[in-house]
Amino acid sequence: MPRLKPDTIQARIEHILDAAEICFARSGFHRTTMQEIAKEAGISLGAIYVYFDAKEALIEGLAERDRQMLSDDLAAFAQAPDLLQGLQQLGEIYAVERPRHKQILHVEIGAESTRNEEIGKIFRSVDACCRDGFEQVLSAAIEDGRINPAIDAKTIAQIMVVIGDGMFWRRAVDPDFNAREVLPALSEMMASLINPVAASAGDTRHATSPLEDEAAAGSPQAGSLNYEKRS
Repeated sequence: MPRLKPDTIQARIEHILDAAEICFARSGFHRTTMQEIAKEAGISLGAIYVYFDAKEALIEGLAERDRQMLSDDLAAFAQAPDLLQGLQQLGEIYAVERPRHKQILHVEIGAESTRNEEIGKIFRSVDACCRDGFEQVLSAAIEDGRINPAIDAKTIAQIMVVIGDGMFWRRAVDPDFNAREVLPALSEMMASLINPVAASAGDTRHATSPLEDEAAAGSPQAGSLNYEKRS
């Protein structure tokens, strides 16, 4: 039998993870079986076990995929000319554009992490990656004089993670929740929290608010950053 190319192997792994994501969100971690995931993926049960030996391994695979996506997005955020605009676009990607089943899965894994130590380690690892990533970006922005917050970067990063968790939970439990409606108010709150420094040298006044910027530009997407769109 010819050896599969790395790209082919990765595509199969991604396909299995996509199926597992849907099944875990639909049925929960405990009720989901490997047979159900195989059926969702349209492959044999044995084909799954070639790459994943248990449901915990699938959760680990999903977590690693999310960690890599988050790492890429944080790298783009760090390079954003306007950090506040970068935060707005991250909010659009994670709270609005992502399919709702991903938010449901986030809540499901979080709940399972309180009962399953192995899942707990995975969940806390991704959570720390997110929190530490934001802290690093904010610390660098403070050092560069781009923002002038009244509180430290670590605390702001923790607040941002708490807000994100709340948005994910609300969207998961309320199918009628419209995250886009609350993002402008959240942007205003974040502007007050991080206190962007005006572009002119030595000017430490607040930058214009997100709502003022949007009105002036005529579109919230003006100057969009290169975040990857994901299904």
